[in-house]
Amino acid sequence: CDAAPRVVEHPSDLIVSKGEPATLNCKAEGRPSPMVEWYKDGERVETDREDPRSHRMLLPSGSLFFLRIVHGRRSKPDEGVYVCVARNYLGEAVSRNASLEVAILREDFRQTPSDVVVAAGEPAVMECIPPRGHPEPTISWKRNNVRVNDRDERITIRGGKLMISNTRKSDAGMYVCVGTNMVGEKDSDPAELVVFERPVFTKQPVNQVVLADDTVDFSCEVYGDPTPTVRWRREEGELPRGRFEIRGDNSLRLSQVRAEDEGTYTCVSENAVGKAEVSGILQVHVSPQIVVRPRDQITAPGRTVTFLCGTKGNPPPAVFWQREGSQILLFPIQEPSQAGRFSVSLSGELTVADVRPEDSGYYICQAISVAGSVLTKALLEVETTSDRVPPIIRQGPANYTQAPGSTAQLQCHIMGNPLPSIQWEKDGQRILGSDGRISLMENGTFQITNLQETDSGVYTCVASSSSGETSWSGVLTSGSQNAEPFQLPGPPHKPVVTDVTKASVTLTWQPNAHEGGADVTSYIVEAFSQSAGSTWQTVADNVKMETHTIMGLFPNTIYLFIVRAVNAYGLSDPSPISEPVRTQDVSPTGQGVDHKQVQRELGEVDVQLKEPVSLTTGAIQISWTVDRQSQYVQGYRLLYRPGGGTWVLQDVHSPSERSSVLGDLLKGTKYEFKIRPYFDEFQGRDSRVLSLQTPEEAPSARPRAVTVVTVKQGNSSSVSVTWEPPPSDMQNGVIQDYKVWCLGVPTDNQTRYSINKTVEGSTLSTVLKGLVPGVVYQVEVATVTSAGVGTRSQPVSVLISESVMPENSVSLAEQITDVVKQPAFIAGIGGACWVILMGFSVWIYIRRKKRKELSHYTASFAYTPAGERGKGGGGWGVRPGMMAGSMGNYPWLADSWPTTTTNLVHNSKEAVDCCPAKHDATDRYYNGRTGGRAAGGRGRLGGHLSEEEEEEEEEWCPPLPERTYLMEDACSPATSYSHQSTATLTPSPHEETPAPHHAAHFSLLDGPQHPARYGPLSRIRTHIRPPRWRELLLSGDTLCVQNGDPVEALMRRLPCGPVPMPQAPGAPLTQSNPNLSVGPYCQSPAHRNPHSPGGTLEGSDSSPATPGERLSIDQDVLCVSEAAMIIKEYIDTN
Repeated sequence: CDAAPRVVEHPSDLIVSKGEPATLNCKAEGRPSPMVEWYKDGERVETDREDPRSHRMLLPSGSLFFLRIVHGRRSKPDEGVYVCVARNYLGEAVSRNASLEVAILREDFRQTPSDVVVAAGEPAVMECIPPRGHPEPTISWKRNNVRVNDRDERITIRGGKLMISNTRKSDAGMYVCVGTNMVGEKDSDPAELVVFERPVFTKQPVNQVVLADDTVDFSCEVYGDPTPTVRWRREEGELPRGRFEIRGDNSLRLSQVRAEDEGTYTCVSENAVGKAEVSGILQVHVSPQIVVRPRDQITAPGRTVTFLCGTKGNPPPAVFWQREGSQILLFPIQEPSQAGRFSVSLSGELTVADVRPEDSGYYICQAISVAGSVLTKALLEVETTSDRVPPIIRQGPANYTQAPGSTAQLQCHIMGNPLPSIQWEKDGQRILGSDGRISLMENGTFQITNLQETDSGVYTCVASSSSGETSWSGVLTSGSQNAEPFQLPGPPHKPVVTDVTKASVTLTWQPNAHEGGADVTSYIVEAFSQSAGSTWQTVADNVKMETHTIMGLFPNTIYLFIVRAVNAYGLSDPSPISEPVRTQDVSPTGQGVDHKQVQRELGEVDVQLKEPVSLTTGAIQISWTVDRQSQYVQGYRLLYRPGGGTWVLQDVHSPSERSSVLGDLLKGTKYEFKIRPYFDEFQGRDSRVLSLQTPEEAPSARPRAVTVVTVKQGNSSSVSVTWEPPPSDMQNGVIQDYKVWCLGVPTDNQTRYSINKTVEGSTLSTVLKGLVPGVVYQVEVATVTSAGVGTRSQPVSVLISESVMPENSVSLAEQITDVVKQPAFIAGIGGACWVILMGFSVWIYIRRKKRKELSHYTASFAYTPAGERGKGGGGWGVRPGMMAGSMGNYPWLADSWPTTTTNLVHNSKEAVDCCPAKHDATDRYYNGRTGGRAAGGRGRLGGHLSEEEEEEEEEWCPPLPERTYLMEDACSPATSYSHQSTATLTPSPHEETPAPHHAAHFSLLDGPQHPARYGPLSRIRTHIRPPRWRELLLSGDTLCVQNGDPVEALMRRLPCGPVPMPQAPGAPLTQSNPNLSVGPYCQSPAHRNPHSPGGTLEGSDSSPATPGERLSIDQDVLCVSEAAMIIKEYIDTN
């Protein structure tokens, strides 16, 4: 039975690429079979059944088949929602909707990956957003065109991101993002992943402990990608300026390290992906040094003395004392020994209390640490009270206020002999050096750092020696600092005694020109007398004038006086001590003195001079002792001189002085010293003479009069430098050398030429060799002593002229000698000699070979006179002119004929006579005494020469070359038995064989021929160019050809004859073309033999010609006369 349609297979959604085929399935059942139709977006689809050209086909099954999917930007006919409808008469059935979508994939990525630079070990992320597409493209990655394996646990691809954790060096490369859907794949632009490596140290600096002045190397080797930069820094500040070097391997070198170089040195390495640092610590151990040396001390029994011993070092050294000769060591914080009289403070000071005579001797201070040890010693002398002057405090502590936290310095400048020791007291209590803020400087100044309020008080400087004690006090207050600095007046001049009584002394002095910051308001006078006490006492103050009388003195007592100036800021330094003055006795015996007594007592005074001591480079301290003192000693006269010079005097006016300092001495000079006592004009005995040389220093002045002059020494470029030494007082020692610097800078400022030379100190000139021409040199000279190099002279410039050939600093002869000794030179000379020898041998071989080949051109001819044979005597077969006496007039003919090789004898019987019987009146050449003609006659070739030619040319018998015969009426070879004339044709040898087309080839024709057509001139026709040929033939000129062209300079009528040619080329005929020479059988006036008979040459100069003249030939030139019927191919062999 019939049934309504029913769709049994519904179409499915499709996504199809553009241009690809597609099928929407649809199957329906029903009875009768339903007809299937398709609808797109509610409209009926036209298939091939309605339009055969349609790309849509309805299949029998009811499916819709697309031959290709049509899809464009504006027209999208195939994309939409499709349904199939099955119909029969019972009804219709409709399928489910099916969407047909066209897949697309755009060209441009919405985000392309970017280059990434990471450090190894760090994560790397590359992002990519694919092109728009339908369906949405999936993302994958390729590295170096190889798909990235996302199975690696380090690699994650999520969305458009590629993430690589713990990046390795092998991950570097070119990455491409790939977007894929059913349309295909699209690759993004490549992006590079660069994996660098952070700096890694392969060798690190290590902590080091070194001694001062050593050299230290801190290693620092590092690698990384890219190559990291390396620099050094010091954590505590800058690297030691001028004493560090960063070497090629990046290590740090410190030279001559010091204690202040201690610290942490860090090597910093950095590249594009990271930075690394590594450090090393430097410790510098400095050997112990004595910075405050103990001084020798002279003290009286019962006093307390202190020896200072300031040390420094790194690490700080341990200090202990020892008395010379004793085994007892005294350390700080040690139990007191010997009833507590000896003690050592923490700062290293040795204190001896209640001094006894047996304490005299040397005390040694020693400082020791891991870096070394050092010691020093001082002498303690214990003696009774003497007449020495007590110490003088030149300037003591002043009253002033200092700000808290600052550094306060209380001065105490002392003077005295012996040199006093200094102690400080605060508020009457002795100050110990246990406080690190307190220090006593060598000049006696008391220093307090980080001033505190508790430091305020009265400070007293106590200067003591064996001759007494002096003190000076000042108040220090911690508070606002004084606004103005102290400006004390200068000390007055030495007071002079103008009047003396038993109880008074009148003094006069001159004020100092320097009054300080304020006017001098008054003066203070101080006095000392051993009888009155052991210290200086103020005997007058508020003195307004520069003269004053001191009252209340003891009679018959010796006094010394000093004067100080006073202004608003304080007291000046003391004036020099006055001369000792004794007050009058109560009952004086008179004012006069016994001169004899004075001289006798001065002669008994014994002054012992101690070894001089050098203080600085220009000062020496002279000390002495006095035995058997006398009241008449007014002072001491110190005499000194440089070795062998004039004695210089310096008076020490105080009889109590035992030392003096000589300053402004020449450095590096040996001085002699002696001393004597004096009283007014009287003088005592001299002490012994001692000597000492002052330390040398580098010269303080430059050499004088430096001149530079260029000199010529052979081919050498040199300059002569002369100079004068520095002034003698500024040489500062013995001149050992002179240093000469010669620095050259060329105009391009690129290359520098330097010559340094050291010249012996006794030489005041030198020559600098080997300078470069065209360079400006600057010459400097400096003086050298054992202490160093002095100041350089002003540069003197000199330009080395280009005309002077440069040379090393040796003479030409020395250079030649050096070169000759070189093996390479000897080998070269040997090779050159061998080459020359071989070349000469080859030349000889070629020359002989050419001569041998030229032997083919030698022709001998026998001429028989027309008269009778053998007449006139003479041997048979000999050369005419050599044995026949009649040829003596023509020596040139015989001398020019070489030995013949083949003889052709012509006589009446055995040879054909080549010459006619008739003689021409102009014939001048005869062979033999018979007057028979040997030359000048004219021969015939079968009688075929034209009459015109016969009239114009002289007759002569041409020579017959070897193996060449006349064809008609010719001469035949015969045995020679008559007089013979021999002519030899020998062309000169040449170095080069001419090209074949340059050679002229001639031969005889078989039978009588006209020379104009068939003779030698016709044969030469092929080698010259018309139209000159016909003219030459008719005129009968001698024809000369060079390289196939006629030579006009030689186209003239030249008489020819049997003239042999010389072996060597002669001079050229013309200067315009030196290669032109006359060929065989022709003559020229250029080289005329004085022995030849004269002749006339018809030409431009019409000068007489010599038929037998020697002529030169050239391989490229050929000359031939019309009358010469027989020509040999002589150029072929050349």
